[in-house]
Amino acid sequence: MQKSAIYPPVYVLGDGQLGRMLRYAGAPLDIGVQPLAFDAPVFEIEHHAVITAEIERWPATELTTALSSHANFINKNVFGLLADRHSQKSLLDELNLPTSPWQRLDSGKQWTTVFNQIGEKVVVKRRTGGYDGRGQWIVTADNTDVISDELFNEVIAEAFIPFDYEISLVAARFADGSTRFYPVTHNLQQNGILRYSVQLGADRTLQTQAESMLGAIMHKLDYVGVMAMECFVVGDKLLINELAPRVHNSGHWTQSGCSISQFELHLRALLNLPTPHLQTVMPSVMVNLIGTEHNPQWLNLPFGQLHWYGKEVRSGRKVGHINLSHPDKNVLIENLRRLEKLLPEDYHSGVEWAIGKLS
Repeated sequence: MQKSAIYPPVYVLGDGQLGRMLRYAGAPLDIGVQPLAFDAPVFEIEHHAVITAEIERWPATELTTALSSHANFINKNVFGLLADRHSQKSLLDELNLPTSPWQRLDSGKQWTTVFNQIGEKVVVKRRTGGYDGRGQWIVTADNTDVISDELFNEVIAEAFIPFDYEISLVAARFADGSTRFYPVTHNLQQNGILRYSVQLGADRTLQTQAESMLGAIMHKLDYVGVMAMECFVVGDKLLINELAPRVHNSGHWTQSGCSISQFELHLRALLNLPTPHLQTVMPSVMVNLIGTEHNPQWLNLPFGQLHWYGKEVRSGRKVGHINLSHPDKNVLIENLRRLEKLLPEDYHSGVEWAIGKLS
């Protein structure tokens, strides 16, 4: 990694697409960002280096142990707290923030209590490790056997919420306690994986609620950097679904639709750099590319921005994303129509959903 004469090096625990995009964001500012594989060789870490992570949990290796003991591993204790759904939900309860009713599930003897106290339909989730729809089961009294004995003590049960739609809020907190918030983003999940995000500008009712909730969480944790909060919308109220102490998939639109991307904002917060309030430039749509082969014709999209992660293409794997941004929503809709013809059929319903949000 080329060293900066101005800023300390930033090491990212994890070398996936988020670390890669943090590196890209650091380059124009001459911030040296180095994503690291968990099993990379151990090296001498500069005392003034800053450590961050692109994922909430990691295996214990020589390198991760060395990085975890570094004095400048920002938010070190937050990652484990939020990686466990039990402690994450407990934090929300402690702060009296709205979330779906839940309880820890330690034994099959609890099912009667669970259905009586939480609801007739529950979602059972792994406390750690589950993501993109994995490690989750919808359970009623008729199918409790889908939760095998070895899962007890490793899962929580929460109420199944018939929400109206889903949103997320991405924000950053700086060491002095100041905060920066992006507009609330509307999200569509398919098969448990985020497929589309649409940013239309701030909906003040939802924005005020979301900022109050995420701000309280970041302040409680003395958090520094970017954090994401995913919520269910029920009527005009929000229920917090999950927290992510890092840059987030639903914030990728900021790369083309905002004055400062979430990746640059994270670096600015970690290094305590001067940062103006965020200015949304134009409406934006992010399309996640899931298990889809590269199509060079995507580069023909006007006002489109392709990010290809260089991964082997596998079913269910995030291999890239496309950002579409334009001040005129009609132009954005036209661009989505063009993109629809360049995507497999299973994307088409989501394109229609995004067009509906913009219409």
